[in-house]
Amino acid sequence: MAFDMKNRRKPAITLTNTDHERLSRLAEAYVAKNPVVADELLAELDRAQIVADERISPKIVRMGSTLRFTTDAGEDRTVTLVFPGEADIEAGKVSILTPIGAALIGLSAGQSIDWTTRDGRTHRLTVESVEPMPLANPGRPQQEIRTA
Repeated sequence: MAFDMKNRRKPAITLTNTDHERLSRLAEAYVAKNPVVADELLAELDRAQIVADERISPKIVRMGSTLRFTTDAGEDRTVTLVFPGEADIEAGKVSILTPIGAALIGLSAGQSIDWTTRDGRTHRLTVESVEPMPLANPGRPQQEIRTA
């Protein structure tokens, strides 16, 4: 099912300062390799409200969050949003550098967003719930920005 994107506004999103910095570096590193998805992520980063890491609500999707979402196509999935090197679709680990990953970042439970698949179809997803996670976001910054 296609949606009229002109009549739909994107929902407000919130990111931690740490996620914003890491994802900005990652997107910049991927511009040459995958410009479409990198540009989508950069657009999301540009419109996000940035907050201190300790001020983020536990109900907001951030890197490492496990969340449940539904789609207009009837899907009901539970996934964890991860950096590209950790992605494993069979294990439910979705890369931030996929169209759906870029759409999920910064949303909170109850919000919906339209996203475009790699084959050009537009779908709507709704975040149903976000599992609380520890405030610290462990990671290996060097791994996060690799382009290989």
